[in-house]
Amino acid sequence: MWTAFQPAATGDGEAMTIRIGLVGAGRRAIEVHAPALASCPDVEFAGVWARSPAPTEALAGKFGVPAHRRFDDLLEHCDALAFAVPPAVQAELGGLAAARGKALLLERPIAADIAGAEQLTLDAETSGVVTQLALAWRYAPAIRRFLRTDVPSFGPAGGSGRVICGPPDGVSPPNTLAAERGVLLTRGTDLVDLLDAALGPVAGVRAHGDRTGWIGLMLEHQIGRYSESSLYGGAPPGTDIAEAEVFGPAGALRIDCAEAVGPLTFERMYQEFAEAVSTGQPHELDVRRGLHLQRVIEGAETDLVAGT
Repeated sequence: MWTAFQPAATGDGEAMTIRIGLVGAGRRAIEVHAPALASCPDVEFAGVWARSPAPTEALAGKFGVPAHRRFDDLLEHCDALAFAVPPAVQAELGGLAAARGKALLLERPIAADIAGAEQLTLDAETSGVVTQLALAWRYAPAIRRFLRTDVPSFGPAGGSGRVICGPPDGVSPPNTLAAERGVLLTRGTDLVDLLDAALGPVAGVRAHGDRTGWIGLMLEHQIGRYSESSLYGGAPPGTDIAEAEVFGPAGALRIDCAEAVGPLTFERMYQEFAEAVSTGQPHELDVRRGLHLQRVIEGAETDLVAGT
């Protein structure tokens, strides 16, 4: 069994910088992951690998890091990997990386289906590597205050959410995955995670609507609370409305999730990932959290396919 990476200490007793490689060279890798990797003081951007050589070399050149020709080459030069690839590819390569003892920063959803998510979770836990999810909302200070301070003192009885956005990652027309599965797969995962954290673990889900259009989502939380949400991914490119609200005897409490997230959010995410890898301590947003969210989202997709 591989153990979580423990960086060597410097002569001053300080931990060495964590070497993180980036898997993927698409829009999210370019606009989100690479800039955060390059800016994080606790991280060495160890290079890029993707299946298409030209985008890989372009991204690596922009940030002055190696463009690795093989996935194995990237593994040899890093302590951890960040993924910005389709879910099925992430699950496949994440399992291989975990077997080599590499910590994993995973995008949402963690796999293309439940079977893939379960296998990736098993691979990571068997190898004993640190895992963390790129759920951007959860690293924003305003959202953390909302969840850790405001909501507990408010005493919510239920809640709601709303996401209205353009094509995923600003791509128009959307890629095949986005066209087939829509906003529920991406921003829906963020919203479910937030409502789950605010109101208690989701125990049941119902959904109706169109996977590529408007979706209505009802969540039943374990402690007798309910939430209802609307999601729509067909707005003009650049549209970004994302909000959640909880209700109770004291009234209503709202958080603007789109406004809360910015470039510093992703730097914070990488700082926490580097710390988790350095100490070997699990992060609360780990692969098992990703598996739970995947089960909720797939339950909703089952309803949408069945037309219930």
